[in-house]
Amino acid sequence: MTVLSVNINKIALIRNSRGGDVPNVLRVALDCERFGAQGITVHPRPDERHIRYRDVRELRKTITTELNVEGYPSDTFCELVSEVKPAQVTLVPDPPDALTSNAGWDTITHFDFLRDVVNHFQKHGVRVSIFVDPILKMIESAKKIGAERIELYTEQYASMYNSDKNKAVAPYVDSSRFAASIGLQVNAGHDLNLENLAYFKQSLPVLHEVSIGHALVADALYFGLEHTIQMYRERLFI
Repeated sequence: MTVLSVNINKIALIRNSRGGDVPNVLRVALDCERFGAQGITVHPRPDERHIRYRDVRELRKTITTELNVEGYPSDTFCELVSEVKPAQVTLVPDPPDALTSNAGWDTITHFDFLRDVVNHFQKHGVRVSIFVDPILKMIESAKKIGAERIELYTEQYASMYNSDKNKAVAPYVDSSRFAASIGLQVNAGHDLNLENLAYFKQSLPVLHEVSIGHALVADALYFGLEHTIQMYRERLFI
C-alpha cells in the first residue's frame, strides 16, 4: 500500500496572507485525517512564511497519523525536529530563500554533513528520508549515509508526463527497484497530481509514500477537501 501524506503548507500560506487563524491549520490537518489522509507533511522555513514552528509543535501533539517534517537541516530546524520528534524527517537541500524544492541532494558531496544529521535524528528516534533525484549513485550514497528512506524528486516526471510518460517514468522505475534492492524504502513528491499520479504508482516496483500539497489544495477548491483526498487515494489503489 502507498500512503498519502497531505502537505498543508498552502493552507498555512492562505492563513498568513490575512493574519489571524483562518483557515485553521490544525483543524484542516485533522479534517485531512478524517477524510482519509494517512499522514500530514509540513515544510517550515526560517521566515515562517507558511508553516510556523508553533504549528509543528501543535500538530505533533494532536494528529494521530504520521507527521513528516521536511526542510533544510539548519541548526534551528534540527532543534525543532529533535524537540518534536515526528515520525519522519525529510532532508531537503533548499536554501532559505527558495520558493519551493527544486533539486535533490548531492549525497556524495554532502556525505559527511548528511551522515552527521541522520545520526543525530536517529538518536532521537526519528525516521530519516533524504530528498534525491532519480540518480542511482545518489541513492546508493543515501544508503551508505544511513537513511532509512529516500524521497524521489518527481518534478522531472511531471514535466515530461504529457509528452512521453514512458520516458518520464523510466528513471523512477529504475531508482525504485535499485533502492529496494539495497534496503531503502521509497517516498516520492513534487508536482504529482490527479492526472499523473496513477501511472506513477502503477509503474514503480516499490512506493511507500507520496507527499502532495500544492495540487491537492488547488483541486480542493473545485472538488472539496474530502472528495479530493478520496480521489487521490483512489489513484493510489488503481
